[in-house]
Amino acid sequence: MNDYDLLVLGSGPGGQRAAIAAAKLGRKVGIVDRRDMIGGVCINTGTIPSKTLREAVLYLTGLNQRELYGQSYRVKDDITVADLGMRTQHVIGRETDVVRSQLARNRVTVLPGHGRFLEPNTIGISSPGDREQKVTADRVVIATGTRPARPDTVAFDDRTIIDSDGIINMERIPETMVVVGAGVIGIEYASMFAALGTKVTVVERRERMLDFCDLEIVEALKYHLRDLAVTFRFRESVASVERMPQGAITVLESGKRIPADTVMYSAGRHGMTDELGLDAAGLTADHRGRIKVDENYRTDVPHIYAVGDVIGFPSLAATSMEQGRLAAHHACGEPVSEIHETQPIGIYTIPEISFVGRTEDALTEEKIPFEVGVSRYRELARGQIIGDSYGMLKLLVSPDDRRLLGVHVFGTGATELVHIGQTVMGCGGTVDYLVNAVFNYPTLAESYKVAALDAMNKMRHIARLSS
Repeated sequence: MNDYDLLVLGSGPGGQRAAIAAAKLGRKVGIVDRRDMIGGVCINTGTIPSKTLREAVLYLTGLNQRELYGQSYRVKDDITVADLGMRTQHVIGRETDVVRSQLARNRVTVLPGHGRFLEPNTIGISSPGDREQKVTADRVVIATGTRPARPDTVAFDDRTIIDSDGIINMERIPETMVVVGAGVIGIEYASMFAALGTKVTVVERRERMLDFCDLEIVEALKYHLRDLAVTFRFRESVASVERMPQGAITVLESGKRIPADTVMYSAGRHGMTDELGLDAAGLTADHRGRIKVDENYRTDVPHIYAVGDVIGFPSLAATSMEQGRLAAHHACGEPVSEIHETQPIGIYTIPEISFVGRTEDALTEEKIPFEVGVSRYRELARGQIIGDSYGMLKLLVSPDDRRLLGVHVFGTGATELVHIGQTVMGCGGTVDYLVNAVFNYPTLAESYKVAALDAMNKMRHIARLSS
């Protein structure tokens, strides 16, 4: 008999959920991770630190209150890295304790160290200074996550030239910064440092940023970032980065030279699979370290599963959790529903963005007719109360059967508000529900009713002209 029914490599969101789900099904479960990485990248260097940093920035700069109290309003004049780090470390510590408690409560054995395959069913676990321990398992779930991709042409020093993991170890808030890459992580950090008063330049080789988001929403975000003195260099590629005594100069292929205190690369992420010994398990990873899986998150080796960022898109903590749960159920031979297709996307920029469903561009390309209903926060009492005059909510509605095709939110609470639309879409609801529903007043959720009425009035007008 093997030591474990299910062994999980990695304790991030996907690994946690896989381990706990299998334990609740009565299986003997072990989870492998380094002592200083319980909770995975999500808690220690990724999602939780970055979102906590964002909250600290919003609070200390007083940015959200400036429409009410004036542009000079600040909670603290001289914000330091220590001010930001104190809140971040507190949250990391508490979240790590929560993860340890959940694993212990569900009788999941934590095996500290780095795990690698010795054979398809045998894992070697090693820690510095300790002898390698061997354990066996009937089923294995790989949930090792990703690390920031580092181009070979760039000499990272983790002080002046950094990646997103290096943000939480910065010694001071830079006066100037170049962010290479206008993806989710790059734009999130660009907006945070811009809010702190850093002069940020974003370099992106593509024509636009966040090209999977609604164009109108992205344009609104771009406007606000420019208002925070962010400079965008689209259709530009970095030729080299020259380190200087007091910073670095980013040289673009067009010949432009951009001096800055700090250069942050956000060039995508790479699966942490190089040290897993995949060959010994009969597996391979692609050039970005990602592992191929089927619809049940099973790899080419039937008893080995993979979940989370290590399998690629959408690479979100929320979807990783659900993937882990579903993989564990399948591995244990327990029936379970497939993951729902309407998955929300949240981008924690300042202001934040969230959406579920399809965009206007996607619907237009697919030749699917739609009507647009818009609500702006400045029209809502709650928007005036909180001082958010720029936020908006957009509904994309099918004129044929009145179903919601997409929900896009920009502004305060966007990542919370989107779930109302997600629920309506998931339950097959129509815009009529939102028109007839009563929402608390004054709330931002009321924006759904305003946007629904806007879409309904447009459809009614078209129907009247057509009759």
